[in-house]
Amino acid sequence: MAAVGRGDQRAFARLVERHSRRATALAGRITLNRADAEEVVQEAFMRVWVKAPNWRPQAAAGDALFATWFRRVVVNLCIDRRRRPVSEDIESVPEIADDAPAALDAIASDETRKRVGDAVAELPERQRAALALCHFEGISNIAAADILGVTVGALESLLVRARRQLKNSLADLAGEGSAAKSGGLR
Repeated sequence: MAAVGRGDQRAFARLVERHSRRATALAGRITLNRADAEEVVQEAFMRVWVKAPNWRPQAAAGDALFATWFRRVVVNLCIDRRRRPVSEDIESVPEIADDAPAALDAIASDETRKRVGDAVAELPERQRAALALCHFEGISNIAAADILGVTVGALESLLVRARRQLKNSLADLAGEGSAAKSGGLR
């Protein structure tokens, strides 16, 4: 960051290379839109470039490492973007069904994935961000709490509420999985 603060474009390129993939994945899980995620990450890197001259990794107790600070910027930008009015995507076209024998399995898997994605999309933004950080990014509760600017207890509360809502929303899927594993419906 010190080199970036001095205008070193190669150092900036290394930061982009090192952090853009994970940041885009995180942003995608929160915004639920690849194009929005890419825009959020671009905006976050613009902030890195602008803030780099003043970057002080250990200026005061509790200051974050770059990765933690950068994730916080990405999460905040995602939440800001999700609060903006959304326009409908008129380009969405249903996929053509595949008649291959494995098509039914693929359809069931796609439907399950869509249901889970829809259930995650219904979560409040802070719960979805906590879930994305802890479960998809594999970040510790302490680091995720720091990124979201909440206490560890508050983060754990967000996760508990998110899991409870997902469990309730997807209860019928759990029943189907049990029936399939036990040899059929009863």
